[in-house]
Amino acid sequence: MPLTVSITPRTFHFRQPAATSRGVYTERRSWLVTMTDGERTGTGECAPLPDLSCDLLPWSADKASGPCEVEGDVKLRSYTYYERQLRHWCDVYERTGQIDREGMRPFPSMLFGLETAEMRMKRGPVIFDTPFSHGLQGIRINGLVWMGSREEMLSRMDEKVEQGFRCIKLKIGAIGFDSELSMVRMLRQRFSPSTLEIRLDANGAFNPSEALYKLELLSQYAIHSIEQPIKPRQWGFMAELCRESPLPIALDEELIGIDTPDAKRQMLNIVKPSYIVLKPSLHGGISGCMEWIDEARSQDIGSWITSALESNIGLDAIAQFASSIYGGDADGMAQGLGTGQLFTDNVSMPLEIRGERLWRVEKTC
Repeated sequence: MPLTVSITPRTFHFRQPAATSRGVYTERRSWLVTMTDGERTGTGECAPLPDLSCDLLPWSADKASGPCEVEGDVKLRSYTYYERQLRHWCDVYERTGQIDREGMRPFPSMLFGLETAEMRMKRGPVIFDTPFSHGLQGIRINGLVWMGSREEMLSRMDEKVEQGFRCIKLKIGAIGFDSELSMVRMLRQRFSPSTLEIRLDANGAFNPSEALYKLELLSQYAIHSIEQPIKPRQWGFMAELCRESPLPIALDEELIGIDTPDAKRQMLNIVKPSYIVLKPSLHGGISGCMEWIDEARSQDIGSWITSALESNIGLDAIAQFASSIYGGDADGMAQGLGTGQLFTDNVSMPLEIRGERLWRVEKTC
């Protein structure tokens, strides 16, 4: 039987609105790709993020008419274009039996879905042979605190600490810097750096002219790192910040759309961040993230992996990938993989959070 690939659109709904500095998510559109060779089957998830993913574009399939006037139409056309483009790459796979990784470099979320579907078809549910994948070891993760009112964020911080998290990641940039600085101060007054690691994610919220001053204020509170303090594609400003900042800077959105090894090498060499934060759906799938990791290591730049609001289908693949790169040592870098409880209608997968660790609860060895 020839290879076939089917596409199933799915909409997942958040238990509560997920707020970032770019807007608020109440639902999540994904496309599940299922491969079969007649005997084996594997499913992967293609999950682009609106207003962020480079492969979810606001125009029609032929790109001739340009953006629409009405926001709803823009979204509909984006989804239509995306699904047609995804169908094209699925057809290529059906014809050739291979993923066109070079051709798909500009389409990272599609590449991630096809890569992981193929892995599951060929290898089964264990796509990376690690203790985590076999249910024998948990991965240390950070507790994510979404943007909200001051009271909401304080309550969420308390909840994460009570659950046992020793690394808390705060999304900032929505309620005013003074309030956010006050929350960080309160958190650090209650928990020493040896007890609790604090990471911040600004999602590009700072103005370049004030960013260094804000980073200096935040540095009083033993912050592990801050992701993307200013908007991407400002390499001169970002390089200067990375040189002068008293706290380590991690790049996230900055990596989107940089999809060749030479471009990755050039950007890291110019900006020289302390860390990069990798999301396979945004940063080149599994293969593209491996290029980022290898280049970062060659330049003595740290990294960790996070999910990008995928359902459990994508999260399971990302977690297994992370376990193959970083392992699961008790004192290792916390990964950003705690998003599996966000949806009311998630896909059932053998994932469970216990304390500050993510586990695959069904042993497959």
